Amino acid sequence: MHFADDTDDALQFVAALANTLPTASASGRDELSTAEDLDAIFEQHPYSGRIDHDEAELAEVRSARARLRRIWDLDTPEAVQEVNAMLREAGALPHLAKHDGFDWHLHATEPDAPLAERIRVEASMAFIDVIRSGETSRLRVCEAPHCDGVLVDLTRNGSKRYCSLRCGNRVAVSAFRERRSDARG
Repeated sequence: MHFADDTDDALQFVAALANTLPTASASGRDELSTAEDLDAIFEQHPYSGRIDHDEAELAEVRSARARLRRIWDLDTPEAVQEVNAMLREAGALPHLAKHDGFDWHLHATEPDAPLAERIRVEASMAFIDVIRSGETSRLRVCEAPHCDGVLVDLTRNGSKRYCSLRCGNRVAVSAFRERRSDARG
C-alpha cells in the first residue's frame, strides 16, 4: 500500500510521536518529556514552520499526541468524528504550498500556527486519505504482548504486525523458547 508521500510521511510521524508514550516506547518511559525529545523526533521526521522549543509547546504537543494516538483505537465513524473535530477546532483551510525543496502539496494551516495545531491538522489530513481509501485496517496496534505501540502498515500484502523490530524479535524469541521448552518436556 502506498499513499501520497506526504500522507505516508505524516502517518509515520504520528506513529513515531504516539510511540513515545511509556506503554509503547523502547525505554518504557515517556520519551517526550523535554523539548530535546521533541527535537529528536524531528531529526527523523523533519517538520517545517514555527517551532518555539518551550514548555508550553511541549505540553500542547503531548496533548496532541494522546489525542492522535486514540484514533488507532476508534472505528471508522468515530475516527471521522475526531478528524473532523480537529480540523474544525483549528479552522483548517486547505491550500497549496511549495517550500523547503518540496513541490506543490496541501497544507491546511499557516506555517506560523502553533506546532501542536499543525501536527493535529496535518495528521487529520493524512487520516482523511486513509479513511477515504478504505484502508483504516492499515492503522494497527502492535501485536506484541505488553506493547501499546502503533504502526502504519504500508506493506503490499498488509502483513506488518509489530511496531518495531524490537517487538517482533521479542515475540520470536519468546516463541522459540516456548517451542524449545515443549520439545524438552
